[in-house]
Amino acid sequence: MGSITRAALVLAFSAALAGSMALPASADPTTATIQVTGGALAISVPTDAGSLGSRVNTVGGGTISGPLGQVQVNDARSSVAGSGWVASVISTAFTPAPAGTAIAASAVGYTAGPITKVGTATYTANDPASLVGVVPAVTATGITGDNSATWNPTISVAVPGGAVAAIYSATITHSLL
Repeated sequence: MGSITRAALVLAFSAALAGSMALPASADPTTATIQVTGGALAISVPTDAGSLGSRVNTVGGGTISGPLGQVQVNDARSSVAGSGWVASVISTAFTPAPAGTAIAASAVGYTAGPITKVGTATYTANDPASLVGVVPAVTATGITGDNSATWNPTISVAVPGGAVAAIYSATITHSLL
């Protein structure tokens, strides 16, 4: 095979290869979309705090205080900047078992303590002195995007003098607005 024939074959092959790699004369683009929806605003609390403490009965009474356990609010609503939420709390009376005079919810206090945060927001511990009605415990304002807050509140119970020697129990309920 001569050098002219070989050169002609290489040139013909190169031209054929280049032609097969050419782009089409027109192209149709395809638009694809996804949707991200807002998540939930949720609160999680311990199911059983156990004992908050004990004390010996005295004529003048006294206070029993202890940690309730970790409370966490997760806000994945993709809220607009500046929005917020309020974690509220209420308690029933501390009732002795099997019988006796209950310690009213007005004698139950709540101190949020340090708040660990994730995201952008301003958190305020409201520290209510009485849990006789639904009261704000922690307030979040100035939210930008998703956020969370975690705290371990201290519950204080003012035990009156002359209280019956017993184990007292109450239900403490958190809610979100």
